[in-house]
Amino acid sequence: MSMNRHDIAVNMLWCVPGAVGGSEEYFIRQMRGMVEIDAPFNITVYAPKDFSRAHSELASMINVVEAPSHCTSRELRVLLENTWLASQTKSADMVHHGGGTIPSRGNSVTLLTIHDVQYLSYPEYFSAVKLRYLQNRVPSAIRRATVVATPSNYVRESIEQHFGISRARTSVVRHGLEPAIGAHKTAEHELRVRFNLGNSRVLLIPAITHPHKNHEFLLGLLANEWRNEDVKLVMVGGNGLAETRIQSLISELGVVNKVVRSGRVQAADRDGLIALAEAVVFPSKYEGFGAPVLEAMALGTPVISSNCASLPEVVGDGGLVLPLTSEAWAGALNLIREQRSTLVYNGLRRAEEFTSAQSAQDLVIAYEKTLAAVSH
Repeated sequence: MSMNRHDIAVNMLWCVPGAVGGSEEYFIRQMRGMVEIDAPFNITVYAPKDFSRAHSELASMINVVEAPSHCTSRELRVLLENTWLASQTKSADMVHHGGGTIPSRGNSVTLLTIHDVQYLSYPEYFSAVKLRYLQNRVPSAIRRATVVATPSNYVRESIEQHFGISRARTSVVRHGLEPAIGAHKTAEHELRVRFNLGNSRVLLIPAITHPHKNHEFLLGLLANEWRNEDVKLVMVGGNGLAETRIQSLISELGVVNKVVRSGRVQAADRDGLIALAEAVVFPSKYEGFGAPVLEAMALGTPVISSNCASLPEVVGDGGLVLPLTSEAWAGALNLIREQRSTLVYNGLRRAEEFTSAQSAQDLVIAYEKTLAAVSH
């Protein structure tokens, strides 16, 4: 490799496979994009033990160094960042910390990715321990970071306003989808049989049952405004902090026959379910980006989204962006049917602005901005 390529260390010790939600997909796609565009850096990813087995394709493309731990404990991960990682990365030209915090010790030339600052808007959705951790670590990390990267302008502006950080120290690195998304999607017939969907029209919410994802809002629509619709709501994703409440509501509202729980699914099943759905419905109260709406647009499925946080910025004219009121959503399914061809076209066009290569180009700019800040 050329001697003028900077050595970049990427801290992904926070990225426990299957445990960190959309931020995992964001980073994996970003790193694949860096390979795709042949980014002018020597990149080494530092990741939890067995990360390469979970992400074998990425590990075949990029240098991955695994930690001596699976990093499932936050305390152990923080310890490793301040010891093992600090030692491993001391000679790197910069370290990219992707998990929203920066360890107390280690290389001082840093790009910090902040995926969201939901804890500022909805502190009630966090445990007391997690909230204290974020309130302590995030402001400190932002102060010490050379540059802060965010997935959307919404998060960038939130950070600038709340923490007083200058625009010169921030950079937006959009989420990007791989070129082959959907190429290996599971066939519709197989999914309809496996999940007992019959011939019903399908609405899909791809989200863990955390309170801010707002499954409760959709269940209310199924029981009231959409009660005469022949639809099944497929909930894709694991159990979150609102799981008990959601389970109770499904029974209380009498929508057991209208709801299908798939749990976590592989990418091929996710893509197949999105593709067969009449719409992806996403009434989230907070998203730092909102990758599921982008995936839907890329796969030619109309989106019905809330107008909260970053979602209007991401969806643009590629879907219906509605306020979170039952009145606003009551006629949304009719609108989807009437405007389907236009929404599909607009969604596909919108998704073209969010590729893994474009995400990687954004990251190159952020890396160059970080390196330039310390060379002056």
